[in-house]
Amino acid sequence: MRKGGSRLRAKLQAGEFIAAPGVHDMVTALIANKLGLEFVYGSGYWLVASAYGLPDAGLASFTEMLDCVTRLARVCNGEVIADADTGFGGLLNVERTVQSYQAAGVAAIQIEDQVFPKHCSHTMRVRCVPRAEMVARIRVACEARGDGDMLIIARTDARQTESFSETLARAEAYARAGADILFVESLQSEQEMRTACETFGLPMMVNMNDGGVSPIFTAEELRQMGYRIGIWPSLLPLASIHAVENVLRRFMRNGSSRDLSGELADFKAFSSLIGFDRIRELERKWREYFSDAPDD
Repeated sequence: MRKGGSRLRAKLQAGEFIAAPGVHDMVTALIANKLGLEFVYGSGYWLVASAYGLPDAGLASFTEMLDCVTRLARVCNGEVIADADTGFGGLLNVERTVQSYQAAGVAAIQIEDQVFPKHCSHTMRVRCVPRAEMVARIRVACEARGDGDMLIIARTDARQTESFSETLARAEAYARAGADILFVESLQSEQEMRTACETFGLPMMVNMNDGGVSPIFTAEELRQMGYRIGIWPSLLPLASIHAVENVLRRFMRNGSSRDLSGELADFKAFSSLIGFDRIRELERKWREYFSDAPDD
């Protein structure tokens, strides 16, 4: 499997802004490929919700999350920025998580300073580990990566429970520990966001979580603030949920899909997207070995 991160590194070094929508399932990944997305975000919240129907409250295991991330990296043509929660346990778990995500082809791995098991900071109150413990997580993550291209993202959720200055102090410690990218979550104003970007020499990542606690800005506004990466984890799954529920309600009311054609994707186009053209071509090429292969 290809090693991820080289394209992301190059874009960051060139000073470009990275806009990464969240991809929560493999059909959405194929659509992202069709539209040529260079970078996507693998959110723990949405991958776990899609694959297992579970809330982001530390219920999914490392193995379950790795399976989601591995499938996403395999299907996506774009590089994957992937959520790894706290590293799923102690320092040995962090090491294994980093090495496993790297083997999966992930471009950048996000590790946060919450206690294990973690909570989604946009839905529940969080607790953070002592600063020194997170510093150790980042140092172990950097060592575990070796000389690969995968980038290490250090996320702090401390702003929910600590002062802005203490939150910045945590981020500074994580930067000194070797993080490539800093992610200071749940800042409380645009001024705090601008100050955070001005404080550090590392690329800063920001969460544009539709429906979350933070205000939503455009990619250009974020770039002007000083951010280098923006993630929109909820954009595509919320759009999918809204469309499915609306169509299902109409179907339940009318008992037919006959009047819904304008709300549905083209079936033949989707069959092509998912790879049936290639299968038909293979069957024609090797028709003598396929009893049901079509005639020319």
